Amino acid sequence: MKIDFTPYFEKYKALSSKADELFAKVQKEFPECVTCEIKCADCCHALFDLTLIEAIYINHRFNELFEGAKKEVIIEKSNRADRKIYMIKRKAYKDKEAGKNEVEILMEIAAERVRCPLLNENDKCDLYESRPITCRLYGMPTSTGGIGHTCGKSAFVEGKPYPTANLDVIQKKLYEISAEFVGQIRTRYVKMGDLLVPLSMAILTDYNEEYLGVMNENETLNKQGKKNDNDISGRRGKTKKDHFR
Repeated sequence: MKIDFTPYFEKYKALSSKADELFAKVQKEFPECVTCEIKCADCCHALFDLTLIEAIYINHRFNELFEGAKKEVIIEKSNRADRKIYMIKRKAYKDKEAGKNEVEILMEIAAERVRCPLLNENDKCDLYESRPITCRLYGMPTSTGGIGHTCGKSAFVEGKPYPTANLDVIQKKLYEISAEFVGQIRTRYVKMGDLLVPLSMAILTDYNEEYLGVMNENETLNKQGKKNDNDISGRRGKTKKDHFR
C-alpha cells in the first residue's frame, strides 16, 4: 500500500497559512510589540512537541530538501537534541511519579533550552518555509489552557488586551487531521493519532508502512485486539494524555 499524504499535508498547510495570517495581522497592528528579527533565535531553543501529521510533514520536507553531508549534519544535531530532550522528559516523569506539582514541572520544562537541529551556524532556520506552527506564532500573544504567554523579548504589556492565538484550538485541529489520517491508512496502531514527538525525533523517524503499522490485505479486523489497540509504546514519543513519560 502506497500512502498518499497529499490530502493531509494540504489540510496541515492550510492551517499553517492561517497561523501566518494571524501573526502578520498582529505584527501590522502592533509593530512596536512584535520584535522578531532575522537571527533572533530565542524560539529556536524552546521545547515543544509535534502532532503526528506535523511530524510526518516536517520529516517529508526535510528528506525532500536535504541530502549528502548537509543532511548528515542535521541528523547528528537531531540525535544530540533528542538525547537531551529525552533526559529532560525522563526527569519530569520521575518528578511527577514522586508527587511533584504538575504546574511546577511544566514551568521547569519551559525553562529548559535545547537548540533546534534545524538552526544553522548563522542562527537561521534551515527549514524556515516549512517550519512548525508553534514557530510561526512565537513572538505574538498565545494562550494554552486559558493561560496567556508572550515571548520574553517582545514588548507586549501584561494586562493589556491583544489578539491572541489559542493554541488549544490549533492543537485540536492538528489532532483531528492526524486522527483522520490514521483512520484512512488501516493501521493496527489505532491510537497513533494521539502521538506527540519533538522535532528532533520527527527528523530521525522513518515514517514508512512498518512504522505506521499499515495492515496488509491478509490481516483481518480480528487481529486488531487489545494489544495492538494500545501498542504505540513502541512508537517513541508521548500521547496527549501522557505528558511526562
